[in-house]
Amino acid sequence: MSIEPITQEGFDLLTKEFKYLKEVEKPKVSREKEIAAALGDRSENADYHAAKEKLRHIDKRLFFLQNLLHKTQIIDPSTLEHTRMHFGATITLLNLNSDEEEVYTICGTYESEPENGLITVHAPLSKKMLGKEVGDEFSLDLPNGRGEYEVEKIEYIGVFALKKSIKTEKEFGFS
Repeated sequence: MSIEPITQEGFDLLTKEFKYLKEVEKPKVSREKEIAAALGDRSENADYHAAKEKLRHIDKRLFFLQNLLHKTQIIDPSTLEHTRMHFGATITLLNLNSDEEEVYTICGTYESEPENGLITVHAPLSKKMLGKEVGDEFSLDLPNGRGEYEVEKIEYIGVFALKKSIKTEKEFGFS
């Protein structure tokens, strides 16, 4: 089993979703299923089949979350030194091919939002950046050619301060 790094906020959100599904959503949908079953013939009972399907989705998500929570390792990036690139650090790169700045933050798989510069520790770019210091240069094979980069700045900005999409209880459910 591989260990998956995650921030405390990410772990707390996963735990919150797990508890909500287990303690609120699953019992609610189970009641819906019981009420629908009491109406009689289950073979043509759309409410019964819908509740049964919801329960299947909830159980699959609970299984996924439980496995994910067991293999996570909470890392507090704010306690790490910020002279080298590491998990949770935000790096400003100069793309030497285009002379444009690019900003990325290395985070856990569950926390990633590549479209917002939050990239997973497993991404090829992350692997190339880990351990780099300001002034270091590196290259990376990209789909459209070879990318050449120079590290301009390394800083700590909380992953959840950068996220644009954070699930709420409303989005945990299957209603």
